[in-house]
Amino acid sequence: MILLITQVMILCFLIISVALWGGYFPHPSPLIRRWLPPRKRWPEAQIRRWLKTGKFQRAFLNYFYRDPERTPPLGNSILAPADGAVTSVEVRDGVRYLVIALSFWDMHVQRSPVSGRVVKVESHGSDFMDGEGRKFAFLREKPCPVQKRVVIATSVGEIAVRLITSLAARRIEVWVREGGRLVRGQRIGRILLGSTVVLELPATINLSVQVGERVKAGETVVAQEMISV
Repeated sequence: MILLITQVMILCFLIISVALWGGYFPHPSPLIRRWLPPRKRWPEAQIRRWLKTGKFQRAFLNYFYRDPERTPPLGNSILAPADGAVTSVEVRDGVRYLVIALSFWDMHVQRSPVSGRVVKVESHGSDFMDGEGRKFAFLREKPCPVQKRVVIATSVGEIAVRLITSLAARRIEVWVREGGRLVRGQRIGRILLGSTVVLELPATINLSVQVGERVKAGETVVAQEMISV
């Protein structure tokens, strides 16, 4: 009898496993999902489908909204404002634009690269972007850019952080206000799903990161320039 019960249970498990595999194909079955790395646990094609329907797996949202504590390195060097890969360090009109591309699996909370005072929090939509130039580094992959620009006054001039979304992800949260003081590494906002963050620096500042490197918000030093508070 015990052997029969065991065989029935195994058969039921196999039937359930095959049903789940078929129901979720070509995406991972819930039975194995938790043991997979994030990129395989939630494939890009599946996430893009959720973007269209607005229906996301709760487990993915819990992962996406993670907000780990970060410990800035000692000193007053300039830190990365976002997690992601450096895709451009172009210079235009005396300003260096350090572009960080965030994937669906990156942590999406942005942090202040320096200590200073917030002088402006600007909102820009597609009309502004069309006028600025579609071939600019951080606009090439954005069919309908929407952004917030946080401008910070420092001892070397104004430094700005742009939080940019595309047609697939329009929501941006900014948690700082004009006139407020920022501490280096402080949380300043979050972009909801696939996005880009741009750090604007004076062109005279030498970067310590290169295109292709991955950086972490509030921890990775992107320039050794000492910014006095």
